[in-house]
Amino acid sequence: MENRAIPDKYHLKESEYGITTGSAATAAALAALLSIKGKVENVGIETPLGEINILVNVSERLNTYSGRASIIKYPYNDPDVTKNVEIFAELILTSNPKVNIKGGTGIGVVTKPGLQVPVGESAINPTPREMIISNLSKNLPDGMGADVTISVPKGKELAKRTLNSRLGIVDGISILGTTGFARSMNLKSYKTSYRCQIDVAVAEGYKDLVFVPGNIGEAIARKILNVDDDQLIQMGNFVGYMLSEAEKENVKKITLLGHAGKLIKISAGIFNTKHSIADGRREVIAVHSALIGADRGVVKEVFGSNTTEEMIEILKKHSIVTKVFNSIATSIKDICTDMFNINFDVIIVNMEGQVLNNNHKTITIIDPK
Repeated sequence: MENRAIPDKYHLKESEYGITTGSAATAAALAALLSIKGKVENVGIETPLGEINILVNVSERLNTYSGRASIIKYPYNDPDVTKNVEIFAELILTSNPKVNIKGGTGIGVVTKPGLQVPVGESAINPTPREMIISNLSKNLPDGMGADVTISVPKGKELAKRTLNSRLGIVDGISILGTTGFARSMNLKSYKTSYRCQIDVAVAEGYKDLVFVPGNIGEAIARKILNVDDDQLIQMGNFVGYMLSEAEKENVKKITLLGHAGKLIKISAGIFNTKHSIADGRREVIAVHSALIGADRGVVKEVFGSNTTEEMIEILKKHSIVTKVFNSIATSIKDICTDMFNINFDVIIVNMEGQVLNNNHKTITIIDPK
């Protein structure tokens, strides 16, 4: 395991934090430099939060002017796709007193505007770049610089489990981090990764967007809507946060499209739709069934159901699906319009992608029955 140290003022247990890919890349780069003089077992790097000592996995002297090293991004209590990933750095000393950084195998390339890194460059964010430059500059021989290549052999495969393709980052992962330390279950970092989609869409000139909960909603939206890829925004469970960020960017219209199990929670004022935080699905469908005139037996049957799909089947049996979901869609639109200065439309679907409400204004490819 790596030997980590974080300032006491942050009151974190070791199991609650790890290093970012930015810290791992920085440590690998410094270890590659020091490897020119001999094998390195660990390195101390400076981060925005202080110094951290990191175990070196590979340390190789390639020749008089170059070295190679790797760092394992050891896991901590967090569902991070980059846990246990090995991050390499190869460094070559140069006579030009400057540190040049580029991405190698498994590091993504930015292809769309709106991100922190310009189009065409490797997806190594500003803070990691600054950390690499700063830590190397303190240890380089006088008057010399370095060319550094960061690579992640498994990066291209790992990227499939991230939002990178949605953001226009191709062929690998990103090197990220603003503090050098990764907090356990860091909601801020999750939210930021989702928000970047809005940045890309706005940078490309879109003001009319489609927000979906996740992959299922996105797949359905592609089938039933005539929209460009960059108009489709995954919001995860962070509905309120994403709508607020869209408002800040002056997005004019948002179509909320998704499976009933997620989307209907919004009508109850639930803007974080994670199941463990709030549910309310049966309450919402039962109430709106009553509002459109369903008898007590139907309402009771809905309320006693376990899944949204079961409730939909009950509504179908009584021929009130469209009426109930029109009522729910109106409620979603009203509550969102009251909270955000955005024009909203709402499309609620089942797992097969069939549209359950017909009071939307968006023209769909399939018949919304």
